[in-house]
Amino acid sequence: MEDFKKAYLRLCKENDLEPQEAVLNQLHDVRASSGSCKLDLATRSLSVDTCAVLSKVLHDDVLFTELILSDCMLSEEGVKLLAHGLCSNTTVKTLDLKGNNIRAAGAEALGKLLLHNKSLKCLTLEWNALGISEESFSLFCEGLGSNQVLKRLDLRNNQINHQGAGDLALALKRNHTLQGLDIRWNNIGLLGGRSLLEALQQNKTLFELEMAGNNIASDTLKAVEQSVRHNSERQCVVKESQSRTHVLSREIQCLKDEKGKQFLNLMEVIDKQRDDMSRSSRTCATRIGQLQEALNERSSAVNSLRAKLQMTEAALALSEQKSHDLGEIISRVKQDKSEQKERHSREMKKEQEDSILREGKLMRDLHVANEKNLQLKSKVDELERRCKSQQDQIFNLKQELTNTTSELKLRLAQAEERLETEKKRSKQVLEDLEHLHQKEVDHLNRHLEDSERSLQERVLKLEGVRIQLEEELSRVKALSVTERAQAEEELQKVRSQARMEEQQKSSHLEEKLRLLTQSRDDSQIYCTQQKQTIGELQAKNNNLLVEIEGLKRRLEDLLQDLSGKEQEKVAEVNKVRVELQEQIGHLQAERTAQSGLKEKIASLEREMKVQTSNHREALLDKESEINSLLEKLRLKDAEILRMREDEAQRASFLQNAILSYVQGSPLGSCALKK
Repeated sequence: MEDFKKAYLRLCKENDLEPQEAVLNQLHDVRASSGSCKLDLATRSLSVDTCAVLSKVLHDDVLFTELILSDCMLSEEGVKLLAHGLCSNTTVKTLDLKGNNIRAAGAEALGKLLLHNKSLKCLTLEWNALGISEESFSLFCEGLGSNQVLKRLDLRNNQINHQGAGDLALALKRNHTLQGLDIRWNNIGLLGGRSLLEALQQNKTLFELEMAGNNIASDTLKAVEQSVRHNSERQCVVKESQSRTHVLSREIQCLKDEKGKQFLNLMEVIDKQRDDMSRSSRTCATRIGQLQEALNERSSAVNSLRAKLQMTEAALALSEQKSHDLGEIISRVKQDKSEQKERHSREMKKEQEDSILREGKLMRDLHVANEKNLQLKSKVDELERRCKSQQDQIFNLKQELTNTTSELKLRLAQAEERLETEKKRSKQVLEDLEHLHQKEVDHLNRHLEDSERSLQERVLKLEGVRIQLEEELSRVKALSVTERAQAEEELQKVRSQARMEEQQKSSHLEEKLRLLTQSRDDSQIYCTQQKQTIGELQAKNNNLLVEIEGLKRRLEDLLQDLSGKEQEKVAEVNKVRVELQEQIGHLQAERTAQSGLKEKIASLEREMKVQTSNHREALLDKESEINSLLEKLRLKDAEILRMREDEAQRASFLQNAILSYVQGSPLGSCALKK
């Protein structure tokens, strides 16, 4: 705002002009109100020089979006300068020139403004005199017809006659952006009203048209109101369809984004699961190695026990050999003792015999024999003592042998018991290990099969979803291209049809004007029939709306089912994660089960291909049904619009016929003369 004020002062200084206090005060007020985009110079008299300066300033883009110059006593030259400055302006959206007595030159300048400006949305020209000069107003209407930006136009109290209304009607036929037009309190008359009514038959964007105070018949005003109402309803339907298409496209885009994100997340989960499986296989391999080492240690312990058993058996054999040798020695000693006894007995017998034989001879040697006998007795005693000592030794040896044998038997029994316990323990351990290993392998195989089956199903489902989304994207692109081409073709067809219809309507109107005097009663009957048909069409429209709501509910149910399936997928993924985390240690049998898993995967892939093909066919059927329903809705809308247009045309024809009839009657001609 400060830059605008500086520019205004600089231009005044360059042109040797005194800056007006009203403009400076207004700029100061605007600068004081922060964030203001409105320049209000209403009821302040602006000279031509001030208008020139403002034109130069407005030629550059400024921050103003609303310019109010009502009741400023602008001259024709000032209006030209302001219009010239606003031609290239792209920021001003609202222009108020109320009560400035703008005439021919100002109207031409405003027509050029409308022709060149690309940003002005609202133009207020109330209480001026644009319609005084028909040529100038026709130039203004040409600019209005070429303008494709203006939304609101206020032409109240501008002395516009029926010729100006005709030019304005031609402009409305060409203009496709104007939504509101206020032409109250002019002098349009009956012919001008008819020309505007004919223009509304082609203009489908004008929603508000105020025509009070223009000496126009009430039936024409009603027809104009009906046409404007039809345009507003049509625009509402178009906006609603555009909003629905926008919402659907946005939902489709959201679904595509969500599916892409879910696919990426699932791929990340699959990669993580693969990493977890590789880590679990490595940990399983390390655990198998540890178990193998423990088994080797147990086998080495069993081998050492077997070696100890063999050593104890060898020691037992040696002890048995020793006992056998001792028995043999004892038997030998017994044999020696018996032999000695026999020898002693034989010697005693020999001695007795010798004594008997030599008794007589040895009587002399009796004393010697007695001594010898004593000696022999002593020897016998000694031998008996020796025998007793030997017997004691033999008894001790027997006791030692029995003790050693008992100890060896106890040791052998203990060794056997230990061996049996070790064997039982080792067997139990081996059986437990084998049982646990078998259970773990079976459990792991089952869970691996389930997990891989579920993962393959999810991967194939996601691939199917991705393929469907790609197909939908390509289909949407192709539909958009075809719809654009169709829209262009339809636009050309509509233009050509409009031209042909204008020619046909002109000929038909001439014929119908001659026939309408005879068909008043028929027209009344036809009006009642049309009312009935309108009621039926409204009922059909309500039914169609109910069907559309049912389709919406069905779409919402499908979306809810899709969200539920996605939640089930997330829950299944979480379950798979938990199961994989719990079963990391049970992946030993993966190598042995690879062939079976590959066959199962191949069968599952075939089944999934069949399911995906069936799913695609079902989706294509549903899409064809949806397209057929949409086509039916479009055809119904087209029929409703066509019937409404026909009704409006017939009503306008009827009103024109009634007017022509009234004008042709003597009472009507008298009223017109008066």
